[in-house]
Amino acid sequence: MKAFEATNKFLRGAMRRMDLTDHIQDLLIQPQRCVKVKVVVELDSGDVASYMGFRTQHNNARGPFKGGLRFHPTVDEDHSNSLASLMSWKAAVADIPYGGAKGGINCNPKHLTVGELEKICRKFVEQVHDVIGPTQDIPAPDVNTGAREMAWMMDQYSKLESFSPGVVTGKPLDLFGAEGRSEATGRGVWITATEALKRKGREVDGTTFVIQGFGNVGSYAAKFIQDTGGKVICVSDVNGGIYNPEGLDIDALIAHRKKSGTVVDFPGVDQVSNEDLLLLETDVLIPAALGHVFTAENARDVKASIIVEGANGPTMPDADEIFDEREILVVPDILANAGGVICSYFEWVQNMQYFRWDLEHTRDQLDKRLKKAFDVVYDVAVKKKVSMRSAAFIVAIGRVGKATVLRGV
Repeated sequence: MKAFEATNKFLRGAMRRMDLTDHIQDLLIQPQRCVKVKVVVELDSGDVASYMGFRTQHNNARGPFKGGLRFHPTVDEDHSNSLASLMSWKAAVADIPYGGAKGGINCNPKHLTVGELEKICRKFVEQVHDVIGPTQDIPAPDVNTGAREMAWMMDQYSKLESFSPGVVTGKPLDLFGAEGRSEATGRGVWITATEALKRKGREVDGTTFVIQGFGNVGSYAAKFIQDTGGKVICVSDVNGGIYNPEGLDIDALIAHRKKSGTVVDFPGVDQVSNEDLLLLETDVLIPAALGHVFTAENARDVKASIIVEGANGPTMPDADEIFDEREILVVPDILANAGGVICSYFEWVQNMQYFRWDLEHTRDQLDKRLKKAFDVVYDVAVKKKVSMRSAAFIVAIGRVGKATVLRGV
């Protein structure tokens, strides 16, 4: 099943519960536009390379398009459509005034120099500058992109249009970025995990966690979990996972990874694969890497009682049905990892006002918004006797649908 098809299966299930007609379903599901461009650059070797860039703009009924740009060989139109759709519903669940967009370039940054990456960023902006902008479509970091790439893109857009710090979010602090943006998605995962545990009558303190992925999201989530008494017993990166049933020292692990570039050679641990990691005994399981890791083949063997989706689209529809049947509480991606887009909204607001918040204020506002969103989704799930994923989509579809009708079809 392709990515956009999987997303739409979740959507149509929620829409049928809401008794929406097929015409309204199609109106809300199909993206408004997908821009596909060729990005041609001269490499340091003198060779000419070309890559395909994508930007899907799904829905802007509630505000400007918003979403990340990833650099990865698997980037294509299908994945862009799926992730843009998820962004629309994520922004609506978080109740921030954005629509959804997503995209990227099908390159492999590991095979490119810093200079070549900068050329690719600037060439891509040259190709799409007429369809992005601070009140039109606001890109942000995603897989294999970060503050550095956003700085290049902001600079290139400003050269082509005008000074516009709000054209992208996730920028460096010294270039109109926001305090707390880098930690926001991981902090949001920790907040929603904490709220999920409360509904089970538990606290983070003394609870075991397994985290697939130790990049920006996974490492920050692990840090916040450790600081509030949780025990992270396993983490992984693209090279594999490490396991210690007594708990990992997250501060030492972050320092080790920064020095060596990976977690797998951390001392005093057992090795585990990314696949087997998902089946370990743990209270909370956090997929925080790429999508589609839970399938019908492994869902019945998952031993966690709570899953918090730090990654986008980690659960396939067949697996989600199994989790629901097994009464595993799944905090869906459009709620669990919404901390990033919420803090991106804060950064955009500050850019538009030429004003900066401090870290304490950012964290306070982020925590309040995520806890409120969790309460709303959980209450709908209980009231309608549906999963939290269905409840999150019901909340989001209701908000987007109402905005669409009010604006006039």
